[in-house]
Amino acid sequence: GANCYIYVLIQIIKLHACSWQWEEVSIMDEKNIPIRTYQVCNVLEPSQNNWLRTDWIPRSGAQRVYVEVKFTLRDCNSLPGVTGTCKETFNLYYHESNEERESYIRESSFIKVDTVAADESFTQVDVGDRIMKLNTEVRDVRVTTRKGFYLAFQDVGACIALVSVRVFYKTCPLTIRNLATFPDTITGADTSSLVEIRGSCVNQSEEREEPKMYCGADGEWLVPIGGCLCNLGYQEKSGACQACPSGFYKARSSEAACSKCPPHSHSLRDGATACECHSGFFRADSDPPSMSCTQPPSAPQQLISAVNETSVVLEWAPPRRLGGRSDTTYSLECLICQTGNSVSQLCLPCGADVLFSPGQTGLKTTKVVVSELRAHTHYTFTVHARNGVSQAGGAGASQSAAVTVTTNQAAPSPVSSIQVTDVTRHSLSLAWQQPDRPNGVILEYEVKFYEKDQKERAYRIMRTFSRGADVAGLSPLTVYVFHVRARTAAGYGDFSAPFEFATNSDPFPLIGEGVNSAFLLLSVSGVGILLLISAAVFIISRRRSKYSKTKQESEEEKHLNPGVKIYVDPFTYEDPDQAIHEFAKEIDVSSIHIERVIGMGEFGEVCSGRLRVQGKREIYVAIKSLKAGYSDKQRRDFLSEASIMGQFDHPNIIRLEGVVTRCKPLMIITEYMENGSLDAFLRKHDGQFTVIQLVGMLRGIASGMKYLSDMSYVHRDLAARNILVNSNLVCKVSDFGLSRVLEDDPEAAYTTRIPIRWTAPEAIAYRKFTTASDVWSYGIVMWEVVSYGERPYWDMNNQDVIKAMEEGYRLPAPMDCPLVLHQLMLDCWERERAERPTFSQILNMLDKLIRNPGTLRRTGGDRYALVPQVCVPEWSVCLWLQSVGLERYRDTLTAAGYTSLESLLTLTHHEMDRLGILTASHQDIITASLQQEMLSQMQHMQHTMVPV
Repeated sequence: GANCYIYVLIQIIKLHACSWQWEEVSIMDEKNIPIRTYQVCNVLEPSQNNWLRTDWIPRSGAQRVYVEVKFTLRDCNSLPGVTGTCKETFNLYYHESNEERESYIRESSFIKVDTVAADESFTQVDVGDRIMKLNTEVRDVRVTTRKGFYLAFQDVGACIALVSVRVFYKTCPLTIRNLATFPDTITGADTSSLVEIRGSCVNQSEEREEPKMYCGADGEWLVPIGGCLCNLGYQEKSGACQACPSGFYKARSSEAACSKCPPHSHSLRDGATACECHSGFFRADSDPPSMSCTQPPSAPQQLISAVNETSVVLEWAPPRRLGGRSDTTYSLECLICQTGNSVSQLCLPCGADVLFSPGQTGLKTTKVVVSELRAHTHYTFTVHARNGVSQAGGAGASQSAAVTVTTNQAAPSPVSSIQVTDVTRHSLSLAWQQPDRPNGVILEYEVKFYEKDQKERAYRIMRTFSRGADVAGLSPLTVYVFHVRARTAAGYGDFSAPFEFATNSDPFPLIGEGVNSAFLLLSVSGVGILLLISAAVFIISRRRSKYSKTKQESEEEKHLNPGVKIYVDPFTYEDPDQAIHEFAKEIDVSSIHIERVIGMGEFGEVCSGRLRVQGKREIYVAIKSLKAGYSDKQRRDFLSEASIMGQFDHPNIIRLEGVVTRCKPLMIITEYMENGSLDAFLRKHDGQFTVIQLVGMLRGIASGMKYLSDMSYVHRDLAARNILVNSNLVCKVSDFGLSRVLEDDPEAAYTTRIPIRWTAPEAIAYRKFTTASDVWSYGIVMWEVVSYGERPYWDMNNQDVIKAMEEGYRLPAPMDCPLVLHQLMLDCWERERAERPTFSQILNMLDKLIRNPGTLRRTGGDRYALVPQVCVPEWSVCLWLQSVGLERYRDTLTAAGYTSLESLLTLTHHEMDRLGILTASHQDIITASLQQEMLSQMQHMQHTMVPV
């Protein structure tokens, strides 16, 4: 640090002795140079109180000053006869004041700084030998309340000479750090204080992050934060920003140094931000400045054609010169040319009915099939080669090759439609229009027809020269299928699409005259079908079990309640911006302050920061951004998640704050969840929560999922990694993107995009995603939570997991997992969707557990293997449970002491609640079955009683 001297005594300014026994004396130092001192040596007289005061010393902005005193002191032992009166110390005082000329200051107004003692003292011998034993002592004084201060020296009986007194304060000197200038800064008032100073960027630079440093009490700069970056066209050298020399450029502030101009470009002036292309070379708007300048391609080579009736196959070789780029594409221009009497030709663009395969523009391939052309027609095809700089190169930059062909004779196109003009019991009259492209003179039409039930096993053909036909000899009340095709000199064209028409029936017979057999057959068949449907509905309704009745009631309640909000799929909107503006609030980007990057998402960076909306308090938020260079599909997919989140408003669903769509980058702003994803959070705090806390987390997730299911929204990707946790341990459902992936990718069911370990069997096999499949996933989430983020199915691969589920295996209870929680997991993993609980039922069960924590005490021990549960004949309770489909409660009842059917007869609903059998339908099945068992036993006893 730097020391700023604000007062030097003795040599420069005289002290005010104030006639207090101090004397100003000139002495010779060890080099025989005269110096002025203030001395006092009244050691023979007791009770000395001799004061020496300075003039007023301005503080000059200092908050702590340092006083350096150089002095000599006589050893009392070398002075005879002064025992008890001689001292070897003196006192240093100070007094703060705003007045420069304070003539009299009371002793009591001074504040003592310290008692100063000498490290070395001299004797009479030293004086004879002229050995000066000089002492130097430094004391610091805090001065902050007045403009200046006075110093005073009190002698209490010493033989002392003040040689020099200097008063100074410390500063952190002017410095440049990270391209920011920090000025001279006076240190703080305390020895441990740090003074925060904001730096200013040097010339030709801008802030990267607010530059700060702290000035320490010893005058050293500490803890540099942030800094500046040189502007475009400038680079850092020796702590300053210097312009890039000619031939170099700098296009981004984040780049440290200037770069040499890429090939075929140059910069003629200092400070260039980009290099200009040489003549004949160009740079596309999307090309980075570091890319070399390129040229448009030359014309395609070796263009050849092959005519096949009204189709043409065009093939060509790539241009000889691609211009240094890899984005060459091809486009075709099609013209119909008519040759007249004159040499000139009249050429018109081909119609929209001409087909190009694989396309007409933006082609990467060098082969195109052109079909649906007219017969006997002259066509000119031009193939253009373009790349990213063709447009920049001007009109002459598009190079092309052309070929002229003449199509051959071709068969007519199919007839587009057939109408019926008359219908009788045994005939139909048909009419149709000429094919859209006859490709010559139509010579005749061919009609093929057959009964619909016979398909094409037995068909008939008739021919006609007109655009209509009367088809006779048909059966009454019969549906026939008709196809028509045309013939020219080139042959028959393709048959038309099938058209179905039916003949009339015979008149309805009088009573007693009999009934038409076909009519009777149809009537009987219809009645039979209705009976079969009724029987099927009755059987299905009777076979509904467990949760189906409750689920139906909840669905009916939802549909009967018109106030329930229903989720709207944003992909149903033709314009994605309409959906985003309907469901999400636009946020001004100036109200967002990004602080740090916390991760990478599918579309770009995920940051944390603060959002300050006018009239509201500042909140912490998470910010997802869409990386540069995105496609229209990526933009739509990115904003669709916000359109989905914007429809939800629930304390256990991640809250959307808004979006930024009117400037780049596009952003989605959500609430900030301090503890991140649930799986990572649980792994970090393994074993640190009580069971009630874990159940509370599960209850929050279930509440959020019930809200989503009530809105008819299916999540499809419910997993602990997609649950976020805030600082209050509130769990919130997030990540609403998988539904988009599965809808866009028809093969997604057979790829790794589906989270197999969390997905229900019917969703894996048949893509049947419903709220019931979300319930299955919720059961896996329960297992993840209780096992503190362990991976479901451990190290099994996906195929092994699918096979295990198909064979009836289910995840065992994690270590110390309450039996009632594992039982609820098993309920969620029922193979039949209708037998799984709804989220409303799950929520009620968890609330019941929280109200009765005693049910959470019983655990499943160390059962930690994927094995099916089986019964042996000796276990009557197990066999009975298996007969009623509730063998899952075998261990629960056995562990509670219910080892026989007689003991089960005492089982009550309250006891079942305590044991964790919480599902109402399961309790009803057990109670009804026990009652039936009791009745059977009573009847057996009556039959075996012997009368006396």
